[in-house]
Amino acid sequence: MKEYSVEKHLIRKAQARGGACLKFTSPGTAGVPDRIVILPGGKIGFAELKAPGKKPRLVQRAVLRVLYRLGCRVAAIDNKKSAEGFIWRLAK
Repeated sequence: MKEYSVEKHLIRKAQARGGACLKFTSPGTAGVPDRIVILPGGKIGFAELKAPGKKPRLVQRAVLRVLYRLGCRVAAIDNKKSAEGFIWRLAK
């Protein structure tokens, strides 16, 4: 399985809950998460997607920590089960 498969699964799960899963790019800023997940009720989270068994790079982990400390929901996702869990936790 590749990162693309995990990403598509996350998108489908967000859409199934009536939400959106937007590609996040920030020119000039390294390490931003791959996706912003927005669910009904204003629930927003940031997801860094990886191929199974792969871990975020140091700069990606640093950005996820900053977002977390700002009160955001964040996740590094490397499989379909983790994607489903992130959507479920975000929807609560």
